[in-house]
Amino acid sequence: MSRIGWLRQPGWIGAVRRYIVASAVAHLVWEIIQLPLYTLWKTGTKGEQIFAVLHCTGGDILIAGSSLLTALALVGRRGWPDEGVARVAGLTTVIGFGYTIYSEWLNTAVRVSWTYSELMPVVPWIGTGVSPLVQWLVVPTVALWTARWGSDETVASAVIAKTIDR
Repeated sequence: MSRIGWLRQPGWIGAVRRYIVASAVAHLVWEIIQLPLYTLWKTGTKGEQIFAVLHCTGGDILIAGSSLLTALALVGRRGWPDEGVARVAGLTTVIGFGYTIYSEWLNTAVRVSWTYSELMPVVPWIGTGVSPLVQWLVVPTVALWTARWGSDETVASAVIAKTIDR
């Protein structure tokens, strides 16, 4: 098996692997891009900023994996991701989104572990930053699309072959 062969494996195990990898990459990029929306951008050292990005990305990966596994346990079908993908995707997103609202509230209002900068738009009635909420709508969608896309060997092979031919 090639280095990336384990990512192209058909069936649910390959889909979970693709989902986790896509989530990790997308959450890392998102955490880096949204860093100026937190006060740490101006008050923290480079080391503190790097730690925060890695720490938050690690948490995002755990939330993403837990959300997917919970959704699969509750509404998944034997043929997932080729069957029942919409139900799993919807529930995965709802779980991640809901946890984000709770976590942002807990860490900004109760623990004051982090604070938003003046650049972060905030949803008034819940006090959660818009960027983390959008993150938990966009990233799971992209990651689940990636998970499902690779499950069809014909589609995956065609896209890979086309990419290599360029």
